[in-house]
Amino acid sequence: MESVHFIEWCLENLNYWTITLLMAIESSFIPFPSEIVIPPAAYKAAAGELNIFLVVFFGTVGALIGAFVNYYLAYYLGRPVIYRLVNTRFGRMCLLDEQKIHKAEEYFIKNGAVSTFVGRLIPAIRQLISIPAGLAKMGLKKFVLYTTLGAMLWNSILAIVGYSLQSVVPKDQLMSKVHEYSSEISNGMIVLGVLVFLYLLYKTLGKPKNTNESK
Repeated sequence: MESVHFIEWCLENLNYWTITLLMAIESSFIPFPSEIVIPPAAYKAAAGELNIFLVVFFGTVGALIGAFVNYYLAYYLGRPVIYRLVNTRFGRMCLLDEQKIHKAEEYFIKNGAVSTFVGRLIPAIRQLISIPAGLAKMGLKKFVLYTTLGAMLWNSILAIVGYSLQSVVPKDQLMSKVHEYSSEISNGMIVLGVLVFLYLLYKTLGKPKNTNESK
């Protein structure tokens, strides 16, 4: 398929533009793992071919672009259309189904707006969390803030992995090592996301109410 050859070409010619494009695809409803983009790009950065900070920056920009696609589709199409869409042949080609969308929607309802941050760190939720945000017509500023922070944190972790492996792992073994540690990375991100969520919840609930005393 032409699309497969195009993605292979992008991966073989990783630069800031292809990183942005591939991460935009990864963050949309099209199934594509970020683990095969950011670690190899960071690996190239460790070899002096790219800048590690720009790898994370453009990876985050791409993730935000892809999240916008899901957000605005859900925002304007609405719940009934989105659920009908995932049951079409196109939806099945994108490996979508009602259960996945429902799971992301339940997660959003349970955790509120901050789930767009925490959800970016959880496998199977990460790419779809923008859809319930759009369905709920979440405020754009808050959506951009939480999505950017979550994507940046995830990309930073992947970049650290790829960068650190450059000195100890041959290039042809990079992806096998990344996949080997991917479950540990995902579990660590879930724990970190929960801790951040609890901290934000504590700050919100523990915030003293402003009272205007009349004198």
